[in-house]
Amino acid sequence: MLWRLVLVLALSGLSFLGALLAPGDAVRFGLLASGAAFVVMALASGLLMLWSLWSRNRMFRTISDFVERDSAACIITDDDGAIIYTNASARSRYAVEGGQTIAAALRPVLANPAGVLYRLQSGARDTVVATEDVPVRGGHIRMSARGMLERCILWRVEFFDESAANAAAGYGPQVPVLTLGRNGAILSMNEAARILIGKRPKRLEEVIPDLPLRTGAPNDVMTRTGACPYLISQVDAGPGRQELVLLAVPETAGPPDPDTDFETLPVALLKLGQDGLITRSNREARKLLDTDSTDDRAMSEFMEGLGRSIRGWLEDAAAGRSLNRSEFLRLTRSDREVFVQVTLNRVMELGQPVLVAVLNDATELKTLEAQFVQSQKMQAIGQLAGGIAHDFNNLLTAISGHCDLLLLRHDQGDPDYGDLVQINQNANRAAALVGQLLAFSRKQTLRPEVLDLRDALSDLTHLLNRLVGEKVSLTLRHDPVLPPIRGDKRQLEQVMMNLVVNARDAMPRGGAIVIETERLVLKQPLTRDRAVVAPGSYVSVKVTDAGEGIPTDKLQKVFEPFFTTKRTGEGTGLGLSTVYGIVKQTGGFIFVDSVVGSGSCFTLLFPSHEIAQSAAEQPVHKPTRTKVCQGNGVVLLVEDEAPVRAFASRALRLRGYTVIEAESAEDALQTLADQGLLVDIFVTDVVMPGMDGPTWVRQALEARPDVKVVFVSGYAEEVFGDDKNRIPNSVFLPKPFSLNELTDTVYQQLS
Repeated sequence: MLWRLVLVLALSGLSFLGALLAPGDAVRFGLLASGAAFVVMALASGLLMLWSLWSRNRMFRTISDFVERDSAACIITDDDGAIIYTNASARSRYAVEGGQTIAAALRPVLANPAGVLYRLQSGARDTVVATEDVPVRGGHIRMSARGMLERCILWRVEFFDESAANAAAGYGPQVPVLTLGRNGAILSMNEAARILIGKRPKRLEEVIPDLPLRTGAPNDVMTRTGACPYLISQVDAGPGRQELVLLAVPETAGPPDPDTDFETLPVALLKLGQDGLITRSNREARKLLDTDSTDDRAMSEFMEGLGRSIRGWLEDAAAGRSLNRSEFLRLTRSDREVFVQVTLNRVMELGQPVLVAVLNDATELKTLEAQFVQSQKMQAIGQLAGGIAHDFNNLLTAISGHCDLLLLRHDQGDPDYGDLVQINQNANRAAALVGQLLAFSRKQTLRPEVLDLRDALSDLTHLLNRLVGEKVSLTLRHDPVLPPIRGDKRQLEQVMMNLVVNARDAMPRGGAIVIETERLVLKQPLTRDRAVVAPGSYVSVKVTDAGEGIPTDKLQKVFEPFFTTKRTGEGTGLGLSTVYGIVKQTGGFIFVDSVVGSGSCFTLLFPSHEIAQSAAEQPVHKPTRTKVCQGNGVVLLVEDEAPVRAFASRALRLRGYTVIEAESAEDALQTLADQGLLVDIFVTDVVMPGMDGPTWVRQALEARPDVKVVFVSGYAEEVFGDDKNRIPNSVFLPKPFSLNELTDTVYQQLS
């Protein structure tokens, strides 16, 4: 909030300063008015900041009075973990110093407080209150986190000794209990379990070799005297934790339930009361809900995301409303994200309404829906990027063009010559950035040519070695029979540089990067990551590093724009999205494989370009750059951007052409209505307000079929569609263009 206030005050100061220096009264009054408006905004912002500070202090006073006498330790921190307040219990148990973080305060108690605090803080953002039990010596600590306003968190820390925990769970100190973490790691055992097993195992397989666990049936447990059968009860002890209770096998068992039809149905079914409690569930439902028992548990314990109260929804269904209408809910499973489609039906039992819920796994359907929404979002961002790039190309054309005009009037000995060269070079850099935007949106103009990737990568090796630095080694491995491909060499070099730079950044302590090319022949379609690669001959390029790797949950997001795994300020998030856009526009595919801690491998597939033998034997004549020549002829220049039109007309007149200007297609057609006017060439923008370039040119060529055409545009050449192919004697010149590029193109057309 403070930086916004400073920014508004700075803007008001600049407005008042501009008013003092403004040449005219109208501009001066306008700047004074804007300065006054900024001052009013600064006052309003200051009042809001004071109100927010007063509200925060009032909130802290209220909460501190409420939790001061709480028997559990209560700590309030900001979003970064810095301690703001502690109650009497926390001050007596933990030595809290000024400016200390909660992780430092809990470090004498917990082995790894940072991981526990991170999980709870993440859970508090999603569910408001997050709770986790952490085993410690002599018992366990129950920690809870609650999100507050002003980006603060209220932490509550309670200690439970082992005997009290066993009593609360309903089993005495003589019952063996094992506490498990993720992947079957044994975190702790009570005294009865240590006496029974006789050692300190680290994994569940050492205690129960025959996994997975069989619920309701005896499991062989390795005790100090050998394998003994025990019944296993699994109790959820918090996120990622379970308690296994070992119960002795009873000598006799009751008769089996004769009513097995409901249990064995292949459809997940729940029977519910009007209050939302589950009275019965079959095997498929328990498997889908990932639980052993649902008796007398509320449906809201297993599902969420309805958008309204689940109990209210069930009451409506019990009253006969909203029946046979499916709802999509998310299960509260901890192992993976699962969506279910729930359909309620009402039946009568003993004169009372009972609900039967039919559950269908809808995870794949919701995943496809999310992918569709993501594709729409990517398309919208691509259209936005293409529009921004078009406007910038117009600005850069005017800037670089007028700079070229100034350079014609200054030689190298002129003191202003160096400044003009800097302006020209930075305009070219800006044009390269615009090219990245167009590459991301897949709307840049490519210059495809037949390439041998071995030669292209060899030419690029020197630059890549400079990019990776001294701590990283770069190795190239080529297939000796690598076929050529067809692509834009400049854009493919950009792809390789982006991938190599990312690989370098993934290895801050150094390592090796391997670029490997090979021929790949697919006899069957290759389906991977929602892409289908058709059978045929391809050139595969792999860029492999030995870096930190990419987590599985982020692999599907690496090609999204503005998504980066680097720290703030170290990446724009456009590198891989630009790579994706260039590869897809070239007609190729890109895939990524990664293992956390082992590195990543990006695989590019480009269709091979087979060259006929007769064409391969023909010598290749490289075009030679033509020197600047004076031209003659009449040019009709049609451009709606006044700065671009001014530069282009001056550039053409300097080369000896007669230029007739028009700011729209309608003006151009009105000018051409004079049949006595001779025009040799049209130079026209493609996208303009009103009639576009190809449309008016086709109308004009009906009466003047021999006139040559040069189309210019800040969009890519694909904006034509098939129009350019139907317009004879036409070429395309992308913006931004220089003075020489414009005049050379016109000269070549007229020649």
